Amino acid sequence: MTAQVHEKLIYEGEICSMAFCPPLPIGDPRIQERRDDELEACDPIIFSTACWRRYIATWEIRNGRFYLVDIEGRYKLVSDGPVFAHWFSGVLRIPRGNVLHYVHMGFATLYEEEWLVKIEKGIVVETQVVKHRDSTNPPPTQDWGDVFSSSNRT
Repeated sequence: MTAQVHEKLIYEGEICSMAFCPPLPIGDPRIQERRDDELEACDPIIFSTACWRRYIATWEIRNGRFYLVDIEGRYKLVSDGPVFAHWFSGVLRIPRGNVLHYVHMGFATLYEEEWLVKIEKGIVVETQVVKHRDSTNPPPTQDWGDVFSSSNRT
């Protein structure tokens, strides 16, 4: 599997990326599939092996709440404003710093540090910084929620 393009994230006003893809609420009337003629204007990376999901969403964390603000590619957002992501519970991985170890698969590349943001029903409940600067191993393939129950916090 090819390394995947990151989702976009606006975190309290700062533009960054996520090494994670929260699910879209497919079936919600504010999310629609694009017609073939609309796809021609999309970024070509969306149709490459680096984007198996065939879309790139833009998300935002503002005032402790998680929102879907845009979608490019296979789907489009038809809403007058951001959509509160009440359907999502999980841990967002926000890579920071330089690449320490590139992995040509999924989101396994290792960065100097990661911000982990735990979300429950669209509400930020906890954040943590994990530093990898002294590591050369890819991040563990684990449920990142387990990190929050650990006493090894930075």
